Amino acid sequence: MTRILRAMPRMATPESIAPFGTLIEPTEDGHPFGAEDAELDLTQGTPRLYIMRLRQRPLLIRGITRHARVTQCLASMKGEEWFIGLAEPGDAPMPEEIRVFRIGGDVALALHAGTWHAGPFFTAPSVDFLNLELTDTNETDHETTRLDQLHETVIEILA
Repeated sequence: MTRILRAMPRMATPESIAPFGTLIEPTEDGHPFGAEDAELDLTQGTPRLYIMRLRQRPLLIRGITRHARVTQCLASMKGEEWFIGLAEPGDAPMPEEIRVFRIGGDVALALHAGTWHAGPFFTAPSVDFLNLELTDTNETDHETTRLDQLHETVIEILA
């Protein structure tokens, strides 16, 4: 029987996201590079910047994925709020180690290389996301752990 863990998302802040990546907030034009900016590593291949259209799906985390070779950046294109499950780089996380965050529509998220992530999730019918990764990330640098199969656990996001 599948166990359901219920997770109330917490609002992402630069401090709460730090173990997983960088929350990129708006700054004035001309502001110099600093700690609030993402340090990107796109050196392992050809960068790809595209707009990814996702359709709404149940707010259930059944599996979690990581990309070991690349930092990945995500941002909703039209200001929609969204959710993501995150776990620190390293071995595949136990379900209880996954943290669920609410990401405002006015920020971007840059994940550290190797950060485990599930999502984006949202309540709108569809959302377009700006996505920066490598051209072959999903073919050559995509490791997924199925929580529903390995741990017989699903995480329900309480929106």
